[in-house]
Amino acid sequence: MQSPFRTRVKICCISSIAEAQTAIRLGADALGLVGRMPSGPGVVSDDLAAQVVQVTPPPIATFMLTSETTVDGILAHQRRVGANTIQLVDAVSAGTYTQLKAALPSVKLVQVIHVIDERNIDEALLAVQLGADTLLLDSGNPNLAVKELGGTGRIHNWQVSRQIVEQSPVPVFLAGGLNSNNVREAIDSVGPFGLDICSGVRTNGQLDTQKLEAFMRLLS
Repeated sequence: MQSPFRTRVKICCISSIAEAQTAIRLGADALGLVGRMPSGPGVVSDDLAAQVVQVTPPPIATFMLTSETTVDGILAHQRRVGANTIQLVDAVSAGTYTQLKAALPSVKLVQVIHVIDERNIDEALLAVQLGADTLLLDSGNPNLAVKELGGTGRIHNWQVSRQIVEQSPVPVFLAGGLNSNNVREAIDSVGPFGLDICSGVRTNGQLDTQKLEAFMRLLS
């Protein structure tokens, strides 16, 4: 069951301290900092990501998007960035969540599920059983030769996402192709705890204040 309160908003692909400050000023609950990826937009250096983390006040969450899949690789990435939330954009082995929680007990783990078909429902629920604190439903395709692990700007099957939300005991964020034209439909169709948006509030790759303001107004 998802929260009955205002739908949370994560602004992803933060590319500068100025963008982070703008997102926070306009009501973002979380910031997404994209690490090295096989494809997709928004990648920033670990040094810049760490600078954004250092100037982000609580209770704003800082999500470090990592494509690392080994415990050592994920821990090393988190040590460089210092984010309070790790967003795992690729599948990890069963024991990974337990080992990460033991090493980083105060850091939350968000597992991305790339929604392709109804088989992803079982994948999502298994991730929760293994230790994911939150799910994030996106529109990538990790089965391609060059993996798509987010940032596609595409909408996926919201009916499948709705089923995951209804069955998940942990919060679920919805991502993929969201903008001010479809955000209300997304909320009504899926009922997520939060929304994750990147390209829908950007112009020429830069955070667009007017687009973000319009998006946030639709949530009130």
